[in-house]
Amino acid sequence: MLNTYRRMMDVAGAYKPQLQFTLLLSVIASVIQGIIFALFFPLLSALMNQPIEAQRVWTLLVLFGFLVIIEGLIRWKEQDFAWMTSTDVSHETRLRLGKQLRRMPLQELNRRSSGDLNVVMSGNVSEIVLWIGSLATLVIQTLVVPLIAVLVTLFIDWRLALALLVTFPLAVPVYRQMRTLVKGILRDVSDADVDTASRVVEYAQGLPVLRATKQVGAQSQRLQAALERQREVQSQGQRLVNLPLITMATLVEVGIIAVIGLGTIFILQGSLSIPALFALIVIAMRFTEPLAQLTGLASVFDLMEIGLERIEAVMNISPLAVQTPPAQLTHFDITFDHVSFRYADQTEWALRDVSFHAPERSLTALVGPSGSGKTTITRLISRFADVQEGSIRIGGVDVRQVEPTELMRSISVVFQDVYLFDDTILNNIRMAKPGATDIEVESAARAANCHEFITRLPNGYETRVGEIGGALSGGERQRISIARAILKDAPIVLLDEPTSALDTESEVAVQSAIDQLVANKTVVVIAHRLSTVVGADLILVLEDGHIVEQGTHAQLLTQQGRYTVMWKAQQQSQGWRIAA
Repeated sequence: MLNTYRRMMDVAGAYKPQLQFTLLLSVIASVIQGIIFALFFPLLSALMNQPIEAQRVWTLLVLFGFLVIIEGLIRWKEQDFAWMTSTDVSHETRLRLGKQLRRMPLQELNRRSSGDLNVVMSGNVSEIVLWIGSLATLVIQTLVVPLIAVLVTLFIDWRLALALLVTFPLAVPVYRQMRTLVKGILRDVSDADVDTASRVVEYAQGLPVLRATKQVGAQSQRLQAALERQREVQSQGQRLVNLPLITMATLVEVGIIAVIGLGTIFILQGSLSIPALFALIVIAMRFTEPLAQLTGLASVFDLMEIGLERIEAVMNISPLAVQTPPAQLTHFDITFDHVSFRYADQTEWALRDVSFHAPERSLTALVGPSGSGKTTITRLISRFADVQEGSIRIGGVDVRQVEPTELMRSISVVFQDVYLFDDTILNNIRMAKPGATDIEVESAARAANCHEFITRLPNGYETRVGEIGGALSGGERQRISIARAILKDAPIVLLDEPTSALDTESEVAVQSAIDQLVANKTVVVIAHRLSTVVGADLILVLEDGHIVEQGTHAQLLTQQGRYTVMWKAQQQSQGWRIAA
């Protein structure tokens, strides 16, 4: 519980004082509630005396009413956090998580599934943070009121107070077993929920492929397996939780019966009055009831603990540190100096002792088979992660000395797989430069050869592109992404062969747009078609994470090495025809 309390305070952030004040109010209200139950003893005694002590009865009833009103007012104030502040905490938590996602290394971000992040950002925040105040005050009430009840019972009859206390030690092992069982199964349930969320996203995005391969419905194995595992884990959890709940309910009943039985014996012996026994029965009911509630709350607390752990795990990911002294980029040549890099949790090197220099305003092409390290080089230029050995410099400045926002301001990236947001074309282009005017956006679109097809759409620039840009063709999406890069006007451009998956007409349009984009820029392009980079200033041939050859097209052909073999193979393939 102390661990959960610490995590709750961390999540509360700037609202920590308000949460602590809420917990203090809950303690005060619970003490008052315990005192209210304690007043049953003198009230019953006054009512059963002969003659009835009317003045004392009215005094106690007035005190009862006063304390009930005070408790109600405190409880009302206590709910401020649960009703209002918790919403602000949820909002702030989501903003903090969003900021963390922007700061964390892209390598770490890519390791997490979309389902996991979706559960953290929406499910964990909504289900956990919104209920922090209510759950915390409920637990305080569950613990404090019985404590006051026991203290009051000590003044009535110490023997019965000890009888009440015996119930609590018996409940402890049941509660601990409950926490152990529940925590394990809830963690499994949480993992199953994350896996299912990821599979649902995957299923929705991959429906065209699933339909083409007849894997929809019951044949969608990955989604079906995730749903089946989720069902099994939830069923197992219900079975495991029921036994401790029944055991605790039995202990509660045994505790009440024990108090009544002992009280009856003491009355027969003449050492306890009947009003005292009635009062003790009321107090015993109030003491044992929270024990049953506490067992039920175990699952809620563990659910909260798991959610807080997930939020904490994301928040604890350290951003890439900026080395001192921080520096600004004024020149934009790129240098790899004996760079070696491997991805997290990988033993094989993705790059090994890679060195090259790409002059400012030059075109450098990366060629080689899949898995040779081409994409890794472009990722490291934008500081996807830090290298384990060597250094990467832009304009003579180590990228580790540049603030991430400053670095990304200097780089435009056009990938082969374009991601457009479910928004208008205007906003998808403008996101590269939020303050851009409509005229600037249109100018970038014209330069990217997409103004004409945009104006033919029903709503022009206000047309929504659909999720991932699904309402547009591949060539149209690619040209919009290039328009976005043109609008950004960064001095460094990274291209991942944006024309390789396009038809001939789209390729011509996109290639023309690229020519507009890369003019007077430092360009690094991943090339699959060697014919597109014949005019490159520098061609790097990669294989197994090493640069095996480098030079211009003409220089590499004279070497009669790996590049020559690739070039001849592609030239020969241009003459292939499909025969009957």
